[in-house]
Amino acid sequence: MPVHPRPLSPHLQIYRWTITMTMSIVHRATGIANYVGSALLVLWLAAAAAGPGPLDLVNGIYGSWFGQLVLFGYTWSLFHHMLGGLRHFVWDFIQGMEPGQREALAWANLAGSVVLTLLVWTVFVWVH
Repeated sequence: MPVHPRPLSPHLQIYRWTITMTMSIVHRATGIANYVGSALLVLWLAAAAAGPGPLDLVNGIYGSWFGQLVLFGYTWSLFHHMLGGLRHFVWDFIQGMEPGQREALAWANLAGSVVLTLLVWTVFVWVH
């Protein structure tokens, strides 16, 4: 009796990769990153409560090039995740669900998060 291969379920080799798929994954990743960034915020607050010595130590770490890079990424993650949540809120009202609209909202989510991050860092960090 011949064995016929079972049909395969749709998978990533069949689907065309889209911006909305990417934004879905990035939204989950930024949610995880926000936990880490929030822990860094709690560490800074605890150091401030502990006194000037611990606060100076944490400020030194966060003020280093690596610390600044992490904080920049955390800022972007917060904005990206927030805008992704707003995008889903719009979708909850069955708005922006057409194919072109979905992609436009996804690109706006990405562009908006970059612009807001650069704006915040320009105003509050780079310009004294």
